[in-house]
Amino acid sequence: MIRQNECVDKRLVLASESPRRKRLLAQLGVTFDVRVPSVDESQQINEQPEEYATRISSAKAHAVTGDVVLGADTCVSLNGTIFGKPSDLDHAEVILKELSGKTHQVITGIAVQFGDHLLSEVVKTDVEFVELDQTVIDWYLSLGESLDKAGAYGLQGPGGAFVNAIRGSHSNVIGLPLVETANLLRVAGIDLMHSGRSGRR
Repeated sequence: MIRQNECVDKRLVLASESPRRKRLLAQLGVTFDVRVPSVDESQQINEQPEEYATRISSAKAHAVTGDVVLGADTCVSLNGTIFGKPSDLDHAEVILKELSGKTHQVITGIAVQFGDHLLSEVVKTDVEFVELDQTVIDWYLSLGESLDKAGAYGLQGPGGAFVNAIRGSHSNVIGLPLVETANLLRVAGIDLMHSGRSGRR
């Protein structure tokens, strides 16, 4: 059993280039460096969404070095089908039409690597979409914010207008579940009360 480590000026590294994760992590008041991992995010045959998110987030945490490394990966799942970031606007349109009027799951795997230890957790949030007609979809695609987001939409932007209800963590839908992340970081020895007020950009 892993117990909470004593805080000895450990440096946190975020293994992600996502600007949304950077902003969310900074909300916890931690100081951190950013190192972009090189990880193959292809889905394996018959891999379930929770397994996928766990595997990719763990791989990201392994891919860079640091005292404490935080990796995360978010995907959207509808009836077991995984929707990551769309490859182009046509793909984004297909995804939005699939999600229209249905409840999907946003699944984020978080992994914290420190020393020989790897902690991981999966957080799932149910998101109910309103019905989207073609005019609304075309408008949203024209904004250009679909391509770098799992499920082709962002809760924190105009895409929030598509969301009728959320059951679970709001920050998870944006890309980093804060409650669970904070808990894992505390176990890894990151003192959220005294580690700084903002993250490095």
